[in-house]
Amino acid sequence: MDADVIIVGGGLAGLVASNELVRAGKRVAILDQENPANLGGQAFWSFGGLFMVDTPMQRRFGVRDSFDLAWQDWQGSAGWDRLTGHLPDDEWAQKWGRAYVEFAAGEKRPWLQEQGVRFTPLVGWAERGDGRAGGHGNSVPRFHVPWGTGTGISEPFADKARAAAAEGRVTFHFRHQVDGLTFTGNTVTGVHGTILAPDSAARGVTSNRDKAGEFELTAQAVIIATGGIGGNHDQVRKWWPERLGTPPATMITGVPKHVDGRMLDIADDAGVRLVNRDRMWHYTEGIRNWNPIWPYHAIRILPGPSSLWFDALGRRLPAPGFPGYDTLGTLKLLRATPDIAQYDYSWFILTQKIIEREFALSGSEQNPDITNRDFRLMLGSRLGHGAPPPVEAFKTKGPDFVVAANLRDLVAGMNRLTAERLLDYGQIERQILQRDAEVTNPYSKDVQVMGISNSRRYLGDRLFRTAKAHKILDPAAGPLIAVKLHIVTRKTLGGIQTDLAGQAFAKDGSLIPGLYAVGEAAGFGGGGAHGYNALEGTFLGGCIFTGRTAGRSLARQL
Repeated sequence: MDADVIIVGGGLAGLVASNELVRAGKRVAILDQENPANLGGQAFWSFGGLFMVDTPMQRRFGVRDSFDLAWQDWQGSAGWDRLTGHLPDDEWAQKWGRAYVEFAAGEKRPWLQEQGVRFTPLVGWAERGDGRAGGHGNSVPRFHVPWGTGTGISEPFADKARAAAAEGRVTFHFRHQVDGLTFTGNTVTGVHGTILAPDSAARGVTSNRDKAGEFELTAQAVIIATGGIGGNHDQVRKWWPERLGTPPATMITGVPKHVDGRMLDIADDAGVRLVNRDRMWHYTEGIRNWNPIWPYHAIRILPGPSSLWFDALGRRLPAPGFPGYDTLGTLKLLRATPDIAQYDYSWFILTQKIIEREFALSGSEQNPDITNRDFRLMLGSRLGHGAPPPVEAFKTKGPDFVVAANLRDLVAGMNRLTAERLLDYGQIERQILQRDAEVTNPYSKDVQVMGISNSRRYLGDRLFRTAKAHKILDPAAGPLIAVKLHIVTRKTLGGIQTDLAGQAFAKDGSLIPGLYAVGEAAGFGGGGAHGYNALEGTFLGGCIFTGRTAGRSLARQL
């Protein structure tokens, strides 16, 4: 055998599994179709936020959280409804969901700190929900930001894998593209595939797919850790669910092109059971990167609650279409409303005062203060005058931004960014004036304005993420800013069905000896631990939890 365990995929989930196996004295082979610069996978590019429950950081901000409240939120968001009949799709997904919330409310934070992960004092309030106590959304802030952003999560595990390789306990096989699983009887005993030609492309840059040879490797077990379909728009459209309307004709991409989902189809063809492939997570607040790394490179705005959101026809979105509240609820509004489904964009309208306090950008490279662990820079960029420098760069250079001194010029600039001049100045002015009338008093009937007041009752948001409610058309708050927003492809919420040890099921419902799946390839556990919705900060956490679980399970067995 070439190793005790083969791990297909050098992202976070695979690295965490490798760490557990190496600690138990096992030999690991890590395969990846990209070059060594890409070790750490998508996690490296992320903002790095982690869903955790009842932490010291929350308590410092006066947040009262508990497992029971978090589990209530998780169930309300997941909405698992495939729990009956023969081999129900959600049977193991629900079990994984509960196990993950228990992990997030228990040993997740201290265990990560043992692995070298450190946290900023910031706790954000992501996915504020659909307005129902028992529905989708976080009842309290749970989005914990690590020092180093995504690199602060991925690099400790990448460093452990590199150190193990130097000691001969891990072997890296970069530029190895798996084309199939090898079975001995009904047991998975290895993989085979194509050796790709060398390519020195920088991290995230599209590499060649030229064939340079073939390979076959054997082991006692194989872990699939290859991620989802977010970089493959054809796959996204293939599995796009009818409940979310029609897929956009054009989308931008939140992950590198090599996140192509091909290993999921390979597993399916080999008889592995995949479930819930129609569940996916795409963002509605995407902007085109003015300095792209991969094709159609998207950056997601992490918005505070104050920007006004308009559809392509210039109508303010109804609840739950408010910034930062309900990602898929807003996606459904934009894609399933008949008269706007033909348009692939929507709009934010905001003020300079709002962008300075409320705009953050996804991505480690867009947050140099936290990525570089510079506390002084973080305070200056988050609390000082002006927007954070990366945000200001997008405002100045980004193709989706319009800045104007008055609303008439702003609307004219917005119309210049589209093929059809759909926006009527009078209609937009009327809606903004109606909203502005609602901030004259410290109370309101406008649900979004009520949300701003609610947000500012949380100390963390009042300090870092929510501007004081003000009139959009107040010249003192200007200039006015509009942002053209696109759909950003991102995460796969379904995948390979696994038991609570991470072992994969066959299509007949039996467990496949020697085959495990982790991370996004496993729908972050059981083929759908998130159900229909995510609470944010749960994707990296799902990679960590599933990787740790499968690694420990195999370490005990082998």
